[in-house]
Amino acid sequence: MGIHDTPGAKVASSVGLGERRAVLLIASLSAFLTPFMASSINVALPSIGKQLGLEAVLLSWVATSYLLAAAVFLVPFGRLADIHGRKRIFVLGVLIYAISSLVCALSTSASMLLSARVVQGIGGAMIFGTGVALLTSVYPPSERGRVLGINVAAVYLGGSVGPLFGGLLTDHLGWRSVFLTHPPLGLLIFVLTVWKLKGEWAGARGEEFDLRGSLIYGVSVIAGMYGLSQITAPLGIGLLALGLVGAVTFVRWEMRASKPVLDIRLFRNTVFAFSNLAALVNYSATAAVSFLLSLYLQYIKGLSPERAGLVLVAQPAVQAILSPLAGTLSDRFEPRFVASLGMAATAGGLTSLVFLGQGSGLPAVVGSLIALGLGFALFSSPNTNAVMGSVDRRSYGVASATLATMRLMGQVLSLGIATVLFSVYIGNVEITPDYYPAFLTSMKVGFTVFALLCLGGLFASLARGKVKRGV
Repeated sequence: MGIHDTPGAKVASSVGLGERRAVLLIASLSAFLTPFMASSINVALPSIGKQLGLEAVLLSWVATSYLLAAAVFLVPFGRLADIHGRKRIFVLGVLIYAISSLVCALSTSASMLLSARVVQGIGGAMIFGTGVALLTSVYPPSERGRVLGINVAAVYLGGSVGPLFGGLLTDHLGWRSVFLTHPPLGLLIFVLTVWKLKGEWAGARGEEFDLRGSLIYGVSVIAGMYGLSQITAPLGIGLLALGLVGAVTFVRWEMRASKPVLDIRLFRNTVFAFSNLAALVNYSATAAVSFLLSLYLQYIKGLSPERAGLVLVAQPAVQAILSPLAGTLSDRFEPRFVASLGMAATAGGLTSLVFLGQGSGLPAVVGSLIALGLGFALFSSPNTNAVMGSVDRRSYGVASATLATMRLMGQVLSLGIATVLFSVYIGNVEITPDYYPAFLTSMKVGFTVFALLCLGGLFASLARGKVKRGV
């Protein structure tokens, strides 16, 4: 079924306006929560490392442990949500997320903090693996683009204010205060969900859960993602190969399973397959941009972390403002054309970053970030609309989780590309003035690779086929 599914429209029409608005509010708050946490914690990492005595590798795992746990559990929890109810999994995820955030704030050792971050990642997977599915369950096809645009805007708003609030909290109240901001917001979302939402929206109720497939999937993701982060070492290559073998095994198993955790047949749908591929490519090309530009602004341009953060806000701010408009456009026009226009604008912004040098002015950086913000806004919510509109309602949870997994894997791949380039051009040393030319070279090569990835993703975006007809 496509975006005009009759069953989906009937389910949406049976939900009252008040409950639909409650779902939009709850989904938007939860969409704000996770990127707000991620971006604010990144600012606090140096303080965390200093107080807990974490070496560089362990410090990087404060971020990576959460990312890995979320990626491993996204698809399985998406399937469980389809079977047992999206509200049920969502509420449990919010509760786990809030409690684990409190434990993170109270951590007295590296092992305690990393363990809590893994649990937090599991809760995060339950939240953003079902939030979009809830929205798609209660809103009719004619309104999905608009509400998904609002949801995406909440994501970008969280990413925008996270660095500013994280820096302020860390400077004045310490890094633990960053984690302490999340339990109250999580509790608010929990209360609103239990109070306002009456339905469960289980499109595959009563079906079996594929535990063996989930285990194969989890091992494959862990091996592949960790191997990618260590790709310059023999162990990394071996783990990446194991991850690829596991991925092939997973696909073969899912093709034979009667009730698979991820219905591989969904990828026979051109719209679903190419929309997810476009998302993977887009995040692979953009996730490391703020990382590289943060270093450029502080090392090469000599800005303070606070001023660098203010410059970098330009991109997510534009995304937050324009995403609802882009979502509405995808209700009126073919989502593939709106999303492809966004992919092209992103490629243009990345290409302009290739020409940054030691003498480049800040307006050039801000102009490129605005172009990237415009491109990502035009791409993200229409692409999400295309993915969710390409499946029937029994698969909303898995479709939402699959798209979120593409985002996480793209982020890891993007940072992996940056890490490999640093290893090749700079080496395992601190970035001092002697290495600034090597850093600039690695940055330029990185932006060139990302721009080429985006151009390739443009073809995937255009090749997906029609989502809507008669528009």
